[in-house]
Amino acid sequence: MEQAPLTASKKCPHCGFWSRWQQRADDRCERCGLYLDAPRMRSELEREALANEPLPSFMRIEIKPDDSSTVRFLKRIIQGGQLVFGALVSFVVWFLTLLAG
Repeated sequence: MEQAPLTASKKCPHCGFWSRWQQRADDRCERCGLYLDAPRMRSELEREALANEPLPSFMRIEIKPDDSSTVRFLKRIIQGGQLVFGALVSFVVWFLTLLAG
């Protein structure tokens, strides 16, 4: 005996019609065609735009093939320092968030 998969529905905030909802940001109302979760869709679009932004020049240390081995080594040391600094800042933010509750 095959069971039907569970389905979910959500009331459209625009027209009030109950539509099938796959709990994705790009789900649309079956009647009016607008997004069922518009704030989440905006948030995901903003997050995607932010992820596609290039890094600032001071964070990009480009290791060129024609650099000498000493320069490449020093650039790797700087990249490692940046990684450690980022990890340390992330830990401090996590710890303060944990303390705040």
